[in-house]
Amino acid sequence: SMPSEVLLKIFSYLDAVSLLCVGCVNKHFCHLASDNGIWLKIYSSCFHPKRTIWKMKSEQTETVSLGSAALHDRKPGYWKKEYIFKQIAAVKTRVMRLVKPVDPYTGLPCKNKEAIKASGLRWIIVLKDKNGKEHIMEKATLSFKDTSVTILWYSTNWPCLDILSTLKLFGVMPLLPDQSRAPSKNGPRRRSLIAEYHLANLTGSSVAVGADKLVRLVSLNPGLLVGLWKEKNEIAFVMASLHYHQLLERSTLGSATVQYALPPNKPVLDDIDPEYGLHDYSLHLDMHSGSCTYLCGTFKSLFCRKGDIENGYLKLTVVSLKDNTKHLPLIGTVGLSWETDVFKGNVKGCYVMDVTLLDETGKPFWCFSAPVCMELSSNTSSLYDYMGHICTTDYADSEGKVCVEMVWLEETKEYFIVNLVLYISTKKVNNWYGTNY
Repeated sequence: SMPSEVLLKIFSYLDAVSLLCVGCVNKHFCHLASDNGIWLKIYSSCFHPKRTIWKMKSEQTETVSLGSAALHDRKPGYWKKEYIFKQIAAVKTRVMRLVKPVDPYTGLPCKNKEAIKASGLRWIIVLKDKNGKEHIMEKATLSFKDTSVTILWYSTNWPCLDILSTLKLFGVMPLLPDQSRAPSKNGPRRRSLIAEYHLANLTGSSVAVGADKLVRLVSLNPGLLVGLWKEKNEIAFVMASLHYHQLLERSTLGSATVQYALPPNKPVLDDIDPEYGLHDYSLHLDMHSGSCTYLCGTFKSLFCRKGDIENGYLKLTVVSLKDNTKHLPLIGTVGLSWETDVFKGNVKGCYVMDVTLLDETGKPFWCFSAPVCMELSSNTSSLYDYMGHICTTDYADSEGKVCVEMVWLEETKEYFIVNLVLYISTKKVNNWYGTNY
């Protein structure tokens, strides 16, 4: 019942974010909160006007942006849209400036952490039950590594696992990032779907990773780990491992319902002969858990000849069982750390593996970050230098496989990687180079 003139006066004292929020109340508020006069004032305070008209008034000079034509000759909401587009463009420029320098070892931007902070990017998970109701989990802790970020959600109010149907992972960006204050979860923002997981048969569709006295861990591809309480079979926490390769694009350029699709690779013309095979590939490998890093190294000059192709895979040998000069120790006691509001723990033999494989031009070819586990083999090491139990770690997705073989040395209480092999799908290689292996 309040007159529109009074509401416009009140709205004129609001900032941009508050105006967008109040515009969601009803159609009348939406119309008033899109007033060109209010938004032109906000726009002019942030961006330099293209043309100004000077007026003399009581010995003072003031700037009038574009005159009255800026208000009357524009459609309702014009300056609101202009302000939003300019703000988004400014954020993109700032982020692109940060991600431009590339690390020669990883082939990835050097300042990913700074770029994520500048963009205001966060991640949420949305749990949908069988009745269609959504449960949004926003409270998360982040752990940054050289090539990935690990996100941990924990809460005392998880919905019952039995009623859940899907879990969706979203990247969330505020529509108007404000560096001066923390983003509000009720403010205007955009969602970008990263991955969707089906939970109807969680134990049947997932891979058991490990367990301790309190929780057991199950893994869902790609890169999602769900911790379940042993006693109640309910969710304790959810952990996602996201590789930096295309992280910003996947987290910002997708829609709320459709994932962002990566553009096809443009092959190098002098390297598409299948008889020559792959050559000069580089691998950056990171094995970690939260703040602990067990191994971080770069391996160069990897190659695969035509004869190394079998069963639909190209073989890249990184560490050979026969060459003990390249065997690598893992630093520290391997285990995946977790925490909730009340409890915390460590699941031994589990960790997060980050793989960044670069082609001969230094472009990321195959990248992933995923929770994995060690499995004790029934075999015993026959190597002269290592007498102990053998543990293996295997990872596989639609693009390739990783096989790691380690020996546990009881005397020094450490693992040694004695064999590390990558198997790349011929379909992946053919799509990358536009050839036929």
